[in-house]
Amino acid sequence: MEKGDYISTILRSKQTVLSAKDIMLLWGEASSDAARVRINYYAKGGDLYRIRRGFYAKDKDYNKFELATKIFTPSYVSFESVLGQAGITFQHYNQIFIASYTKREIVADGQTYSYKRIKDAILTNPAGIENKDNYSIATPERAFLDVIYLNKDYHFDNLGPLNWDKVFEILPIYGGNKRMGKMVKKYHKALNTETK
Repeated sequence: MEKGDYISTILRSKQTVLSAKDIMLLWGEASSDAARVRINYYAKGGDLYRIRRGFYAKDKDYNKFELATKIFTPSYVSFESVLGQAGITFQHYNQIFIASYTKREIVADGQTYSYKRIKDAILTNPAGIENKDNYSIATPERAFLDVIYLNKDYHFDNLGPLNWDKVFEILPIYGGNKRMGKMVKKYHKALNTETK
């Protein structure tokens, strides 16, 4: 690869966030000290934007959901981040909520990423997960169920946008959790009572 090709290969990538490993794969190089030196050179020169250790972007205008799901994999954007967008919860949160195999809170580039632990069997089940541009995100129905999975009692502002057929279709992936089943029925019944 010619000297100028290294950075142009990164700029042509559809990804807005790249790990050091991603960059080395684009360059067709195994993990090497030379590649790390080159990455640091581009970051110091301003050709690459360093978000946090081991993660880079082409510029400051990168997709935060993409970064969220790259820090820990497998993971997907869920919970209040999805429910807020869908108008199911009205409370605004500055942090991004992600379902993952670990529970952790990370601040990167001024943004807080809140990882919530979900069992592997649930986490890796694709039901109700959409693959967007280089990241995965829960549908409102999956995010609703994820919230119930981790909370015994939760106040939802508006259950109207949910597709209840999809909610009941996704529910079995939580392993026949009886508490969840009861809660879902209770929310569904409350909504039906409200709309009558």
